[in-house]
Amino acid sequence: MSKGRMEAFSDGVFAIIITIMVLELKVPHGTDVKSLVPLIPVFLSYVLSFVFLAIYWNNHHHLCQAIERVNGRILWANIHLLFWLSLIPFVTGWMGENNFAPLPVALYGVVLLLDAIAYFILTLALKAHHDEDSKLVKALGNDFKGKISVVIYAIAIPLAFVHSLLAASMYTLVALMWLIPDKRFERIIS
Repeated sequence: MSKGRMEAFSDGVFAIIITIMVLELKVPHGTDVKSLVPLIPVFLSYVLSFVFLAIYWNNHHHLCQAIERVNGRILWANIHLLFWLSLIPFVTGWMGENNFAPLPVALYGVVLLLDAIAYFILTLALKAHHDEDSKLVKALGNDFKGKISVVIYAIAIPLAFVHSLLAASMYTLVALMWLIPDKRFERIIS
């Protein structure tokens, strides 16, 4: 089965998710700088989510470059990932509109955790369908950043009920960690 259709569909879903998110940014009614102040939390949550989506898109792109073939199990694992990613606009809007209140920040973390788990499931499905010496399996390696991300999310979610901005800072830390270029795929594929 060709990987091209999965990649094209996924790219379309990523584009739609980002479009939905940006549509949640409402234009202020005033014309002065003070009218922008209430939008700061909304904008900050948007930026964080945009970065996360960019990271997932980038990593998904690297996966697709290394994939030799797909099967039904991989397609379903990919749809599973896209489902959890599609919830990012909802939790982003809720968190931003409520000034990083504890429950929205915690739910944001839950969605990020489920995104990470879904991505891990996709990588397991891909590994199971490719040989041990394939470029994909070699490039995935032990995925330290993926594992540490899950740990940080698991700590930040309950922390949101104690100090929501600290929890949001931990989510930001994960995003910053993933912004550091991951050379695993580029080394193996090129």
